Amino acid sequence: MRLRKNKLRLMIYLCGAAIVTLAVAFVAHKIPDTFAQNTDDARPDDHSIAPWDAEDVRSAATGPVEEEDEHFVTIYDQGKKILEIKTSALTVREALERAKIDLAESDKVEPGLSSLVDAENFYINIYRSRPVLVIDGLNRKRLMTASSDPKAIASDAGLTVYDGDKIEVVENTNFLEAGDLTTYKITRNGGRSVTIEEAIPYKEETVQDSGLANGEKEVREPGEEGRKTLKYRINFVDGVEVSRVLESETITKEPVNRVVAVGVKKSIAPEWAKCAEYARAAGVSENDMYDALTLIYHESGCRVDSTNAYSGAYGIPQALPGSKMASEGDDWKTNPVTQIKWMIKYVNGRYGGWKQALEFWGCTGTCRGITKTSTWY
Repeated sequence: MRLRKNKLRLMIYLCGAAIVTLAVAFVAHKIPDTFAQNTDDARPDDHSIAPWDAEDVRSAATGPVEEEDEHFVTIYDQGKKILEIKTSALTVREALERAKIDLAESDKVEPGLSSLVDAENFYINIYRSRPVLVIDGLNRKRLMTASSDPKAIASDAGLTVYDGDKIEVVENTNFLEAGDLTTYKITRNGGRSVTIEEAIPYKEETVQDSGLANGEKEVREPGEEGRKTLKYRINFVDGVEVSRVLESETITKEPVNRVVAVGVKKSIAPEWAKCAEYARAAGVSENDMYDALTLIYHESGCRVDSTNAYSGAYGIPQALPGSKMASEGDDWKTNPVTQIKWMIKYVNGRYGGWKQALEFWGCTGTCRGITKTSTWY
């Protein structure tokens, strides 16, 4: 009786384990199938944004994830638009992996797989490799290449096409050898020089943007490589290349710099918000706002009727005498905007700007030819 009960328990346990296994297998297969269906639906003519990416799958399995910067990424395969996604992927490689796009080792991707996805609208181009055969006399080189440039294909095959040599696509009558290969043939014509083209890397420049939070970055121009042509004289010994001498170098296309905007907007303290409204109304730019408010609060605390008991300096800018501000309006005694308008002209005329005025305020010793023992401007 006990043995029968144990057998029954074992059968119930095994059945339960089998059900769990089948459920897990179903979910594991269902998620990728659904994802594949969704991405297929988005290519190539739908042009809709894929409903989810791998981040969504992970979120569904593990719960909410921390919000990350997301970019719209458009993917082209052999020149054909196949997919648009919104993704938080950091690199091109990660974006393609999330989109479940497979690559062969010899496929070419632009920008490179390690490139950062750092533009609001980012584009990825995939060039698929194909089998080719390069014939150079008795040499026959087979390779997979994504290039469409005959000289580059020869170079990938470890062969050099010299000036005067000819490389062209030919029909290979040896069907067993050719198969579905594209066949290139090099015809040697005794060339003693070689002309090659090289990329010129672009530089990165940064520009300050007062509309972006301090330290935030935004790509304004992605940058583009230039091109240059180099011509070498080749030295041969017994028909074998032994050295090269550069004869000329010509830039055929100048590189375009990558431009990255860097935010310089400093956060304004909540207690400064009202004074910031006055300053904007007076004409202080966002780029100058932090320096302007810092100087204003040092001088008067942004109090329109602030009066220096010792000197009689008056108002937000501590003008001496205060009546100077009448040049900006009859309400100079009570209107903060009028006072700051006068202060703008004073700061620009005397120091060249808010930043310089604030630097002078904090300087002690010899400052702009003036000896200071305390802070004032």
